[in-house]
Amino acid sequence: MINQNRNYRRSIDDNGNSASGAADSPDRQQARLTSILTALQKSGSVSVEGLSKELQVSHVTVRRDLDTLETRGLLRRTHGGAVSIEPFFYEPFRNDRSFQAQVEKFADEKRRIGRAAAALIKKGDIIALTPGTTTTEVVRGLPMNHNITVVTSTVNVAMELSKRKDLNVYVTGGHLHGDWFSLVGPTAAQSLSRLTIHILFIGADGIDAQSGVSCYDPEEAQLNAAMVKHARKKVAVVDHSKFGIVAGWRICPTNELDVLVTDSSVTDETVAPFEEAEIEVLRV
Repeated sequence: MINQNRNYRRSIDDNGNSASGAADSPDRQQARLTSILTALQKSGSVSVEGLSKELQVSHVTVRRDLDTLETRGLLRRTHGGAVSIEPFFYEPFRNDRSFQAQVEKFADEKRRIGRAAAALIKKGDIIALTPGTTTTEVVRGLPMNHNITVVTSTVNVAMELSKRKDLNVYVTGGHLHGDWFSLVGPTAAQSLSRLTIHILFIGADGIDAQSGVSCYDPEEAQLNAAMVKHARKKVAVVDHSKFGIVAGWRICPTNELDVLVTDSSVTDETVAPFEEAEIEVLRV
């Protein structure tokens, strides 16, 4: 019995096959790769030991899968596992203090909001995102191999998604605006004219039950409002610091929102007017 177990374990370790002994196949491997990337999205790191137990395959198979994903530029190998690759920023962003300050501000809350919002996406959806650090976290939580089409007016988002070969990425036209590489203007708005957006994720500088969703830049507000017109479902993604703020330019009134995703620091009293307006509120 001991010899049989040893032979069985050796067979798995050497060949990387499942307990059934069935040969590995492209479909099996793709399922594992998707599971690994999904785990990375949630935690930021994975271990060979943990993946071996979760996927019920050998350490050899896990290492081979991690090497495949690293070759594709989708993760970085470490001793005993792998970590997510750093966001693909245009180089000046790395040394831009204002940009980094926005990225780091309420980073944990934005990450939770982004993952919860991304969970609303279904296979085959066409989604769009307004510029912002919270909507960027939605991008980082996009499910794998769902045949998703992403429409963005932000160059850094398109750059970050360039490694995701399972996505269709469309960038609006327009001229570059500001330090965040967003695209604005009539050309950008016109590029949306024949597009149906299934879900629009709206980031904002402010959200108020009476005044709606707003931002400080008139050109971005105009383009974001155009996205709202072409979207079937509108999802606001904002952290607790944005409530009660009325910025200078409105993106959309409150009653045009379908879902509001925010963090758990927001009080019942704050979200009550939105729930009364029949907006689904998710606090994460």
